[in-house]
Amino acid sequence: MPRPRSLTPTTLATAALAAIDRDGLAGLTMRTVAKEVGMSTMGLYRYVTDRAELEQLVVDLVLSQVDTAPPDPSAPWTDRATAMVRRLRGAVGTHPLVIPLIVAHRHRSERLLGWSETLVGILKEAGLDGSRRVVALRCLLAYVIGALQFDHLGPLAGPGTSVIADLPEFPLMAETAREARGVDAEAEFDDGLAAILRGMEYGRGPRTAD
Repeated sequence: MPRPRSLTPTTLATAALAAIDRDGLAGLTMRTVAKEVGMSTMGLYRYVTDRAELEQLVVDLVLSQVDTAPPDPSAPWTDRATAMVRRLRGAVGTHPLVIPLIVAHRHRSERLLGWSETLVGILKEAGLDGSRRVVALRCLLAYVIGALQFDHLGPLAGPGTSVIADLPEFPLMAETAREARGVDAEAEFDDGLAAILRGMEYGRGPRTAD
């Protein structure tokens, strides 16, 4: 008779996420996760087949915090799109080291697909159709992912900005870096997102021939 399965997917995902938060993606190994849950490495193979399956469990756990319900339908479409993007940022931003795994496993995440479905519905209601809607969704996903990585690896108030601010051979970049010191992460994200949505608003009209 086989031994009962005592570990749940959530338990394994939580252990794997703890390893990533502590040691980075390099810390996500079968051995490390087995140690986190108090069993042998070989014992862990009773629950998952390989690291890829652990990665998927981690992605599912992080994205489980994303609210996929449609925002208030009476709000302007830009406000609703903003709300959806902020939801994704809020969930993923607490575990920025997981971002590469989300990119790699995004097509297999039901929660991310649900989030995308809601956002695409908003874009459709806004009049974005065909390839415009495809590009709009891709653009908003790319913005969230890129903004989170920049905020984690090279925030505006970080040491890189201070170095650039003191480079006389690049006067415009130095001036820009000095201005960047006064921009916090929330303002940076919100203003960037607003600029993207304004561009989408402008581009909703009929295409014109070149």
